[in-house]
Amino acid sequence: MSTYDDTRDYAPLHDALIVWFEQHKADLPWRRTKDPYAIWLSEIMLQQTQVTTVIGYYQRFITRFPTVEALATAPLDDVLKLWEGLGYYSRAQNLHRAAQMVVERHGGAFPANQKELLNLPGVGRYTAGAVASLAFGLDEPVLDGNVIRVLTRLFDIDDVVGQTATKNMLWNLVARLLPAGRAGVWNEGLMELGRRICTPTSPDCDACPLADHCAARQLGNQHERPVKLPRSKTPHYDVTAAVIRHADGRLLIAQRPHDGMLGGLWEFPGGKRQPGESLPDCLRREIREELDIEIAVGEQIGTVRHAYSHFRITLYAYACEYLAGEPQATECADWAWVEPGDLDNYAFPVTDQKIIGMLRDGGGQLGMDFGD
Repeated sequence: MSTYDDTRDYAPLHDALIVWFEQHKADLPWRRTKDPYAIWLSEIMLQQTQVTTVIGYYQRFITRFPTVEALATAPLDDVLKLWEGLGYYSRAQNLHRAAQMVVERHGGAFPANQKELLNLPGVGRYTAGAVASLAFGLDEPVLDGNVIRVLTRLFDIDDVVGQTATKNMLWNLVARLLPAGRAGVWNEGLMELGRRICTPTSPDCDACPLADHCAARQLGNQHERPVKLPRSKTPHYDVTAAVIRHADGRLLIAQRPHDGMLGGLWEFPGGKRQPGESLPDCLRREIREELDIEIAVGEQIGTVRHAYSHFRITLYAYACEYLAGEPQATECADWAWVEPGDLDNYAFPVTDQKIIGMLRDGGGQLGMDFGD
């Protein structure tokens, strides 16, 4: 249900938001350009990630890969290494593939229409709309979490936002609300308003430029919008990781399959503990299945707790000795024996980065040389 009315003149609402945005917008590096490559890069990075976190990554990325051609020709490992710590690593893989597609199919020029933008890996309706409106000035809408929150309050929408029908209704609504010829600044204004004023738990209605237009505020419902389904309990898993040392001091690392979670990143091999299984037994089984070698499980190095979007883990890292067998990439993309001091040359998930930190702090006790 929505209070949107096709017969109403929404020009005053458009003007109020756009004037506010022009006066209060944050000075962000990707707002200083109309380069579709730079705007696309920022939008991919901003998916599921805070603006303050993205700024540094964006600046390093645009310095290292200033053009789509530079990104397309770079090795994937270099892209993943620069993305290290930003999370949701499938974005980096899609970014790399999309850059290659832009170069190969479009001669290095980003397509300036919604349909062709949607054909790029990792580009959905929101990202395509953002690039189309911000870089090319096209009248295309955007709908992300911030915009959903603003719309559901502005029009006092009590439908559950996680449902497909509601999402489709919101897309139709934001498209109908779009001011012709001003889509880019309107879209940015909606997103900025949701990020800074119309926040999830404490909307600052007194500072909102749309307060007089907001149906939920007038009814006192702003804290009940958007309506969401209750969250289900987040599952938890115990996971093991083996820091396997060769007799010559090198460490064995494995590369995760490219088509899976954290695809293409390197890690200390291991896996999820099965019911009734001890942690050392889990490690021996996982290493046998993943690399087809035998190890001796030694002392525990440390514990890492980490939350992903849909589950949580407790990761137990153990110092292990290589016993027998030639490593095989049976359940991984690749493997490598590396000097402890060379670990920084590989892209690791945040959990394994923490293990590396533990090794640096106590590696001497384990006979590991990290150099200077």
